[in-house]
This record gives sequence, C-alpha cells and structure tokens, in this order.
Amino acid sequence: MSYLELKNVEKKYHLEKTEFQVLKGINLSLERGEFVSILGESGAGKSTLMNIIAGLDHDYTGDVILDGVSTKDFNEKQMDGYRRQTIGFIFQSFNLINHLTVLDNVLISLEMTTLNHEERQKRALDLLKQVGLEDHARKHPNQLSGGQKQRVAIARALSSDPDIIIADEPTGALDSKTTLEILDIMQEIAESGKLVIAVTHSQEVAKFGTRTIHISDGKIDNDTIQKESYPVPEKTSQLVSKPLSRFSSYKTAYKHLMHNFWRNFLIMLGTGIGIFSVLVFLGLGNGINGFIQNQINSMINPNSITVVKNPKGDKITGSQDYQEAVAEFQNDPSKMVISDSLIQKMEAIKNVDKVEPGYQFSSYVLTYDGQNINGQSFQTWTKAFKENNIKVGSKTLDNNQIIIDKTQAQKFNEADYKDIIGQTVTLTINTLTNDGMPTQIKADLKVVGIAEGGQTGAITVTNYQTMKNILEENNALSDANYVSVNVKDTDNVEKVANEINNIKSEGKYQLYGITVGNILDTVNQYVEVAAIALAAIAGISLVVSALMIIVSMYMSVSERTKEIGVLRALGEGKADIRRLFTSESLLIGAFSAIIALVLAYIASFLLNKVLYSIVKFNLVQITVNNVIFACVIALVIAFLAALLPARRAAKMDPIKSLSVE
Repeated sequence: MSYLELKNVEKKYHLEKTEFQVLKGINLSLERGEFVSILGESGAGKSTLMNIIAGLDHDYTGDVILDGVSTKDFNEKQMDGYRRQTIGFIFQSFNLINHLTVLDNVLISLEMTTLNHEERQKRALDLLKQVGLEDHARKHPNQLSGGQKQRVAIARALSSDPDIIIADEPTGALDSKTTLEILDIMQEIAESGKLVIAVTHSQEVAKFGTRTIHISDGKIDNDTIQKESYPVPEKTSQLVSKPLSRFSSYKTAYKHLMHNFWRNFLIMLGTGIGIFSVLVFLGLGNGINGFIQNQINSMINPNSITVVKNPKGDKITGSQDYQEAVAEFQNDPSKMVISDSLIQKMEAIKNVDKVEPGYQFSSYVLTYDGQNINGQSFQTWTKAFKENNIKVGSKTLDNNQIIIDKTQAQKFNEADYKDIIGQTVTLTINTLTNDGMPTQIKADLKVVGIAEGGQTGAITVTNYQTMKNILEENNALSDANYVSVNVKDTDNVEKVANEINNIKSEGKYQLYGITVGNILDTVNQYVEVAAIALAAIAGISLVVSALMIIVSMYMSVSERTKEIGVLRALGEGKADIRRLFTSESLLIGAFSAIIALVLAYIASFLLNKVLYSIVKFNLVQITVNNVIFACVIALVIAFLAALLPARRAAKMDPIKSLSVE
C-alpha cells in the first residue's frame, strides 16, 4: 500500500456555460523518501494537481488516499487538520508574512501544535540553524535576500514536521548558485524520509529528484524513476497538530496592529475621542446629580417628610401624579388644607418623632426701605430645615420674626447685607378669606437671621404661630396647608411615607408624603435624561468611528489577501481567519477605550479645577460603571465593525488568494 495514492482524479472548471477539464484521470502512487518532480507546460494541470494533493482544492472526482485513509469525504475541519498535520508548503514567491519576523514566520505552524512556548521557540531556532539563518531570526523578510527568504519558507514548511513537502517552483525566483543550495536542502529533506513533491518547469530541479512525472493536457504521459527513493527511518515521535488557539490569534493580530501603528492610531484616536465625549457627559450628569444631592441634603433634614393634601383622592405614586393633581386645584387653596384629624392620624404612626403643621405659599413680596423683592416659596420653620442653613443671626424664631435669605439681604443692602438684622420688613401674601374670596394680607416682621439657600433656592421663613396669627387677624384661611413629619431614624422614612400615603377617609386617599429621596429621584431623572441626550449626541461620532474601523478592516483584508491564502495553506480554518481580523479590531477597540479614559480623566481634572472655584464641588464624576460602559461600548463597536470584513476574509478561496500579486 502506497503512502499517498491518487485514484482516477479528475478536475473540471466551469466558466459561464463552458466546461474545461483540467485533470483527466490521474492515477499516481507516491512514497515517503521520494523527491518527485512534476513537470509540464503551463496549463497542463500541475498546479491543480498540487492543490488537490495539498488539500486546498476538494472539488474533484476520484480519490486521494493518505496512508490507507480516503480524504474524499473529509469535511472542512478535517481538511484543515490534514494540511496542519501532513502538508508543508514551499512557495515560489516565498509568501512570507512581512509584518512578522523570520522567527515568527517559522512559528506560525508551530502555534498549531501541542508544543509549549519554550519547545516551539527551540524548534523554530533549530530549524533556522538547519537552513543557516539562526543569526537572522529577529529580522523581517524585507531585510533578506531571495535565497534567505526561500530558506525561511523551507524552515516554516518543516516546522510542524509534516510527512509531505510540496514545493511550487521553489527555485523559480533564484539565481543558479542559490538554486543549488536550495535543492541540496530539499534533497536532505527527502533523505530524512519525507515525501517531497516539487512542481516545476526546471529540468535542473528534476535532475535532483528520485522521480520525474510529466503531465500534458491533464494526463500523466511520463513517469520516470531516476533513482531509488531514500530509506524511511522509523519515527520515534511526531508533532501533534491542533487548531490555532485564541491567544495565538490575538498575538498575531497585535503584531499586525503594531506594524501599521500610525494608521491604526488615528482610528483609535478618533474612536477614543467619541467615547471620551460620551464619558465626559455621563460624568457631568453624575456630578450634577451629586451636587444637587449635596445641596439638598445640606439644606433639608433627611428624616423629614413634607406632607401635602391629595386633592383628588386617587392613589399618588410619584411627583408627576402629584403635579397633575395639584394643577386642577391650584386656584382653590381651600382644597389643599390639612385637617386636625389627619394630623392626629399621622402622629399615631409608628416611628414618627414629631408632626409640625405649617404653611407654604407659592409667591410673596418682601418690602424694605421702599424696595420690593418677589419670592417664589415662603414657608414656616419646621424640623425639615437644618439650623446650619442659618449663617448669620438667630437660629430660633419667636413670634413676629422672620429669617430671610442672603441673596435678599444683599439686594436690600449691597454694602453690608448683615445690617438688615434687627430691621423690620413687610411680608405680603395672596391667599383666600374664610369665605373663599381672594385677599392680600400684609405683616411687619423683624429680621433676626440670614439663611443661605444656595442652588436650592432662597430660604425665607417665619414660625407657625406667627403665620397662623397673621392669617386669623386678617380673617384668612388659617388651616395648615402642609405638615412636616419628622421620623426617628432615616431607615424608616420611606416606610412612614408609604403609611401616610395610604391614609384614607371615605374611601379616598387624603395625603401625599414627599421625602428627600423623592426630590432627588425627580431631579436625578431630569439630569440623567439631559446627560444621556448629550451623550447620545456625542455618540454619533461613534458611528463614524465604526465606519472608520470597517474601512480599515476591509483595507487590511485586501492588503493581506495573500497572507490569508498562506495561513489557510498552513492549516488555519475559516474560524481562525475570522478571529484574526476580529481580534485586531477588538484590540483597536480596547486601545480606543484606554485613550478615551486617559482623555476623560485629564479633562475631568481640568474642568473640576475650574468649576470647583465657582461651586465648590467636583461637577465631573466618572464612575466605575461609566468606565465599564466605555470599555464595553468600545469593544462592541469594534467587534460589530469587524464582522463583515472578517467574514469576507474567511470566505476567500485560498487558491485564488495565493495567486494574488
């Protein structure tokens, strides 16, 4: 039984409706230890026969039998394994991969064996030493002569220890001296017990062989044994092949990325700037949320619940529901008053520390020394306020006293706003009489303190009893229109608020409790929507970045067409080729994310340095989740952008790829 046997192999090509038969019943038996030269004119079918033996062309009739096993029914993965384990290629034009070093070119096939890293390195260096190129291991192909390149190609072909070496015009591009050197090496390969098949036009190559086969018009017309084949030594061990690992794909992709660094850097920079913009806007949203939360928490007691009347009686589940309900009754304040019986029900709730009825008015006017200041929210003092809000003067309020905001004091006396303390201002409020008629009431109050509301708005307050007396003296509606409920501990605030919201009378819900959490949630929603909208606008640049990556990957596929053919010939499968390009694109995405993070942290540092002097708060806060999001979006964009180019690369016909100049 022959080691390699071809039985009645026929091959036809179809060009439109015309059929061309290239091989017409090839029958051939070949053994290890032979140096076989296949000769013939151009178009005789030599290269087609070579591709069939090599497992690159599987579309033929007949059979190729390897060591008693038919390859005809091999699937694609089995054919990849056949090329990895059995075939070694030596090409006329060398087909070395330019962005890899000499050593890396030899290591390509070894990456598809079970050898470990040290063993692969040692074997590659040993093979380079065998072909006389050990000192050139770190060079790139463009630094070698033609003969040296062919020696590298021979070392690569031998690296996985295949039993069959196929040489396609191995000396066609070499001078006579170098030709003899290469032929000596090939003869040594045959003498080592391998089957060497050289497809050639050269009689000189044929003379070196043990056997010459001549093909004409798709048939063997001459088969000459020139000398006995070389003895085949008994193999003590053989390298075992395996599919290319993911790590090897990423390593090769990284080397190509670095080979075209500046072109890829521009793509990474463009993508990074897009991600950076998104990051900064998200960080700005986080910072504004944090700033607002800080301001509100500094002004309002987190254990406090502001309770207002539910005018419709329907269940209120959020601030939007409440705003809609209040809108219907905004011209009828009498619908918003809270009765004593409801106050008593709130006092009976577990974990409630104190219930303080109060008044709040949506607009008011302060008058002092002929100057009027319009305000938007006037309230009575409760535990909802923090005493540290009062920056100057008394932190307690007696009857007929008022605390005004710093901004108001400065308008009354720009030169020295503190002089307002001890002065009397006139408070004007619009409300309803007990008969439901509109009325305007005024009261003179002594300023005893100055508060600082900051970004949350002006703080202007008096105590409950003072406001109640003023309303009663003016025959105005004097029932409380809000209640401040102070809870014993923060953990129970939401629970108490829910109980307040569920208080019913005559089947209708009566109250709605607003916590600090409610306020923050509402504000945060608006800020988040704004931040996401800005980030989405910035994200448009990511679409451009994705297109840049797609174009770059298509260019890479085009530039590496021959490399794809070489890798397929060496045994890489379609999945390996796909991964080669998706890996490179993912590396672009990863480096883009790093660039984006560096730019974002530099920008946030500079922005915070400027803004902190204004608001005393870091307004750009990039969180770990933002960083994770940036990395994920960069990788997703890069991966999706590479899918079509990678698919195109994987579908390339290796025979056509190898023929590209």
